[in-house]
Amino acid sequence: MIRFCALVLYALAAFTLDWNAPVHAALPAPAEQRLTRITIRTVGQGSPVVLIPGLASPPAVFDDAAVRIGVDHRLIFVQVNGFAGSPAAATTANLLPGAVDELASWLAANKVETPAVIGHSMGGLMAMMLAAKHPAAAGKVMIVDALPFYGMLFGPSATPDAVRPIVEQMRAGIVSGGVPVSVPAHMSNSEANRARILDWIKTSDPKTVGEALVEDATTDMRPSLPALARAPVTILYAVASPANKAMADGLYKEAYESLPAARLVPVEGSEHFIMLDQPAKFADQVQTFLK
Repeated sequence: MIRFCALVLYALAAFTLDWNAPVHAALPAPAEQRLTRITIRTVGQGSPVVLIPGLASPPAVFDDAAVRIGVDHRLIFVQVNGFAGSPAAATTANLLPGAVDELASWLAANKVETPAVIGHSMGGLMAMMLAAKHPAAAGKVMIVDALPFYGMLFGPSATPDAVRPIVEQMRAGIVSGGVPVSVPAHMSNSEANRARILDWIKTSDPKTVGEALVEDATTDMRPSLPALARAPVTILYAVASPANKAMADGLYKEAYESLPAARLVPVEGSEHFIMLDQPAKFADQVQTFLK
């Protein structure tokens, strides 16, 4: 329950995207295309890797891993319009399914077939949606600290309908500005990273964040997970302390029980933002996944 509340509160966090950051300096100049719900930026050459950040996050959250893998890969960064300072779409309705469909159409139009797909948090849910609905748009999949249904954190009997009133109330607070801006400790174990999140938090469009929050929390992908079994699936999940490991292991094993061949990887010493808390471990796991 505590961790779910932390994830819900993350709806208040947004990330400033800086495509001119030094991490990209060693890579070729990126190309960008803005679609209705998402903006796609590509950089580099080689086998394609799609990177989907989480709720209110920018692709820059993957910068450390990107610079390590970018030499041999074509990196395809996805940002939901309205997150992290980008202009919001004209409508937020059907945000996540629409964004996934747009991404699949872009990949098909650009002849990118079965790329590796890496998604964090809400981006992990989008990666599952992409792989289940558009098999040609997703080859191997890495899901980073994301459950197929976050309502599991309320207990085994939770349903999307039961969760909806809670997140609708949170949405109302976000849109009205009535929810205090804060960065939950469960987002990162680093004060510096939480300070970054607090700096980034003010740049997302509240309506977009609110809609994404509701859709993220009320989407249950568990019945669709067997569709992902045709390709390798890796699931990274955060283990903040040894005392939390058994609970995290059990939760993720239960969540992905219909994907028995999936590789479940606990990342110890990390909160929700594994790529920020444990950048070396995360990059190593990404490289292993891509091999």
